[in-house]
Amino acid sequence: MLRIAAEGDVPAMLDIYAPYILTTTYSFEYIVPTEAEFLERFRRITAQFPWLVWEEAGEILGYAYGSAPFERAAYGWCAEGSVYLREDARGRGIGGKLYAALEELLTAQGYRVIYAIITSENAASVAFHGKMGYKFLAEFPNCGFKFGRWVGVTWMEKRLNPVENVSNPPCSWRTFVHSD
Repeated sequence: MLRIAAEGDVPAMLDIYAPYILTTTYSFEYIVPTEAEFLERFRRITAQFPWLVWEEAGEILGYAYGSAPFERAAYGWCAEGSVYLREDARGRGIGGKLYAALEELLTAQGYRVIYAIITSENAASVAFHGKMGYKFLAEFPNCGFKFGRWVGVTWMEKRLNPVENVSNPPCSWRTFVHSD
C-alpha cells in the first residue's frame, strides 16, 4: 500500500536508509543520523515536500520524497527526488510506483523540473531513472570521497510542467493532500 509517511514511520525508514550509508557510496553521508536527527529532517522536508512510504503487512518496504536541490529563491520551481527500498523489496516495481506518485504530487504542487542526483557507482539508479523518463544532464567525476576512494555524481532531470508560463511558486503538498 502506498501512503503518506508519518512521524511514526521514521524508525523503519531510518532502518532502510542506514545500510545505504554504511555499505554503499549511494549516499554521501558518512554517519547514520540518530532517530531524532532523522525525525527533524523528516519534519523540515515535509513542511513543503511530500514523503511517501510503501507498506505491506504492516512493514515499511520503501520510501520516496521530494526536496529542494538548491536554496536560492529563483530555483523554487525545482525539486529533487529520492527513493530508498529495503533490499528484499528491490525488483518488484515498488520504486517505480513510489516515484510515479511522488512525481504526480510534485506536478500538482507546481514544480517544473525534478532532478535525480545519483552517485556514479549506482548504475541501477541511473537505469531506473532512465526508465522513468529522466534525461542525462551532466557527470561530475570524482567529486565525493567515501570509503577511501573518489566517486562521481550523475545528474538527470525530468520536466514536469511547461516552463513557458510564469506561475506562483509551488504550494505545499499539504494544500491538497490531507494526512492523519
